[in-house]
Order: sequence, then C-alpha cells, then structure tokens
Amino acid sequence: MIEHDWQTIIGQPPSKSNSYKIITLSGHGSLAKTPGLKAYEQSFYVQVGKYRDLMITGFFELHLRVYFASMSHDLDNSLKIILDCLQYTKTVKNDNRCVKIVADKFLDKNNPRIEFRIIEI
Repeated sequence: MIEHDWQTIIGQPPSKSNSYKIITLSGHGSLAKTPGLKAYEQSFYVQVGKYRDLMITGFFELHLRVYFASMSHDLDNSLKIILDCLQYTKTVKNDNRCVKIVADKFLDKNNPRIEFRIIEI
C-alpha cells in the first residue's frame, strides 16, 4: 500500500450535469465539454503538482474533501469530474481502477477547493 500526500486544487469543480453541451458533428448529436469544464481541467492540470504523470495503473482509493462556495452543490456531481481530471493529468491510467471513494463536503464561501489524496492498494 502506498499512501500519497494530500494535494489542494483551488476552485470549485463543476458538476457533471452542467459540464457538457450537445453539439452536431456530421449531422449526428454528440457531447462536448463546456468552456467552464475545460478551464477547470486546465487549472487542475497546473495545480496537481507531483501527482501529474504519476500514472497509477493498479487499484486505488480516492480520499476527498470538497469545499463548495455554497451548500446548494451536490457532492456526488463533482466526483466524476475529479476522477476524469485525475485521468486527464495522467495521475491514474484509468479511473475505473478506483475501488473506494471517501468524500466529505464542506462550505467555504471565500476559498472553494478540493483536497485529495490517493492510496494505492
């Protein structure tokens, strides 16, 4: 078991339900990322630090603290975006290797952020 350090990512993760828009490609409907999701992914990439390119290939646990600007946001809607960002930054090879998520929701109006760590099993 390898327990990695906690990492902070400043900014509130967008919810999965508001992160994609329907577009038409060659006459067929498709999903595209919204500008807000693209901006969050880029910000996550810059801030992820030593987790970037870690390329965890085995099973892992994600321990997560999400600090929202208001309590109106759902914790579960942010989970998929965060897992996708971990894959985007090559922290993990595939987010389907996540076998456990321990997530807590907090309120911080002035400093929305996430704090996470990964434990490789």
